[in-house]
Amino acid sequence: MHPALSVIFFTTLSGAGYGLLFWAGWHALTGQSAPRTLLLAIAVAVVLSTIGLLSSMLHLGKPARAWRAFSQWRTSWLSREGVAAMATFFIAVLLAFAPNKLVALLAMIAALVTVHCTAMIYASLKPIPAWGHRFVPFVYGTFALFTGGLLFCAIATLLGRPMSNMPALAGIVVAIALAVLKLKYWRDIDVPLPATRGDAIGLPQRKATVFERPHTEANYLTREMGFVVARRHAKWLRRLSVALFAVLPILLLLPAWLFVHADLAPWFTGAAVCALAGAFVERWLFFAEAKHMVTLYY
Repeated sequence: MHPALSVIFFTTLSGAGYGLLFWAGWHALTGQSAPRTLLLAIAVAVVLSTIGLLSSMLHLGKPARAWRAFSQWRTSWLSREGVAAMATFFIAVLLAFAPNKLVALLAMIAALVTVHCTAMIYASLKPIPAWGHRFVPFVYGTFALFTGGLLFCAIATLLGRPMSNMPALAGIVVAIALAVLKLKYWRDIDVPLPATRGDAIGLPQRKATVFERPHTEANYLTREMGFVVARRHAKWLRRLSVALFAVLPILLLLPAWLFVHADLAPWFTGAAVCALAGAFVERWLFFAEAKHMVTLYY
């Protein structure tokens, strides 16, 4: 698939925003956060998720008609995501100005539901096997909680709030888990499409060859569905992604775990920036390496 930057920004930034809102809700629910920290975290979460959602509209052919997507919530994950995003926005505003445990719990649930809807937009597309992989919804949710959690810790420490070593340890564990999941996912998708040209034209177990190309020049399908990233480039980008979202955050979180009484703001801030950069590269690969079954015709 053609990796449109608008969709990459959308899935990365909105995921981090909803993850940040989840942890803001968690701290409001448990009473662990100061009002200033909570308010700033909610504000950043709303800004990130809004930027992400607005950037996704740049990929639409007619952005002015985007409002119509809200009417298809019974059958469309895209529509469900829009409805969930609007509901989450109002809950976040309510949490900022009238925080209580019920609203905090609703904010946590709404944030997770919205991220799940985003993941299912892609995971529900059976003609793209790499997107239908069983890890896709879980990885989307884990990335959101991971980047959002690091952002919350960065905001809290920058405001001078003391932090125990448990968030740093949790971040290290999640970074390792994400690296393992992505390596397993990449190994699973590094296989040919589960169909052949013979299957595509109704001649299973027959070897079909191309006599004449269906088009004499590029069209929408060849541009959007037939994007190919070189194997050597994909390997390099995979290593870069893991280094950014796993290796560097782990190295930066180790001092935050071992030296609790030190100034933790630079370590959490650096880990959050690296994790977001790694998520951006990972999301670019998620789209670039996806092979649509329609490419069997070309």
